[in-house]
Amino acid sequence: MSGECPPGSLYVHFPFCAHRCHYCDFSVQRASAPPVSRWLAAIEAELAWWFERNGWDRGETLDTIFVGGGTPSLMGPAGMDGLASRISAWFRIDPAHTEWTAEANPASFDVRLGASWRATGVTRLSLGVQALDDGVLTWLGRLHDRRRATEAVAEARDAGFESVSVDLIFGLPPEVKRDLGAEVAAAAALDVSHLSLYGLTVEPRTPLAEWIRLGRVGAPDEKRYAEEYRLLSRDLRAAGYEQYEVSNFARPGAQCRHNWSYWNRTSYLALGPSAHGFLPPIRSWNVFRWDRYERALREGLGPLEGWERVGPEEEELERIWLGLRTNRGLTPDFVQEISSNGLRLDDWVEAGWMEERGGRWTATIEGWLRLDTIAAELAGAERA
Repeated sequence: MSGECPPGSLYVHFPFCAHRCHYCDFSVQRASAPPVSRWLAAIEAELAWWFERNGWDRGETLDTIFVGGGTPSLMGPAGMDGLASRISAWFRIDPAHTEWTAEANPASFDVRLGASWRATGVTRLSLGVQALDDGVLTWLGRLHDRRRATEAVAEARDAGFESVSVDLIFGLPPEVKRDLGAEVAAAAALDVSHLSLYGLTVEPRTPLAEWIRLGRVGAPDEKRYAEEYRLLSRDLRAAGYEQYEVSNFARPGAQCRHNWSYWNRTSYLALGPSAHGFLPPIRSWNVFRWDRYERALREGLGPLEGWERVGPEEEELERIWLGLRTNRGLTPDFVQEISSNGLRLDDWVEAGWMEERGGRWTATIEGWLRLDTIAAELAGAERA
């Protein structure tokens, strides 16, 4: 993990929430008044650790910044301003170039916070709406209702954000009744520039996993998951959004550049507890828990919990899988290579899983529902 220039993309994890949702397994600590100054000190120490360890020169212009969590909106105006000053000690943030995204919960966001963040340099806001049905939001354990979510979008615009993204979750247990078509229509009516979808997954050691084990709620149904994914994709496309990745939709010119740093396998630095970074060919991940992460940095041990070197076979599988995730798909050269090894993509085209557009092969909605299977077969054919 070395080189004179640091990565052009930066992820920063803010690990505090006022409330932990019962399906969440992220690195999150409940705190109504988060220790923002301690977190900033830890981020500052981690930045110094990375630069000193790799011998990087200061002053590289960042292409993208993404502040996620947790609930970054709990850091308030001063927290984001403090983060900007610490990042700027090592990187250059160019107001005309750097895409800077910050996540926010509608329950802790308002126009005052938004205006402050815009003045600091944040250019893009991602609101964790999750649903636009009060019954669904109550089941999810969210702290806002549909009205507050709608107000937050309006306040984001009033604060000066032209780029606003909204998260929606789907694939809930059978007991949770919802009219997803009506929610999609309501989401489209908000006319935000970007939407991200999240299919519910049952993670070990979460309250949801325990509820399912005890029979209090049923496990999410694969059939419902697929049907809802098809509905979301169809209706959002009909509303004028481009599905540029398996779970992401954007108005023209509003794709998230930071996401592309992941899908293109470009290098990115990740700060904060549990944050995962990539300095090719090394993938690394930080200490998961906030208290242990802070202590490790305070004691000069560094933030890392582990790392791995991505070998040639793993790299090829990643390239295939990440390429298929997006509407850029697979190159003609790659398709010609695997076809010479006996794998016929025409069979998947006939099945409705893939299509050829502009010389590139891309997954359809049905193909995205089978993404892991298709990627594994393609990687096997490429190795052959």
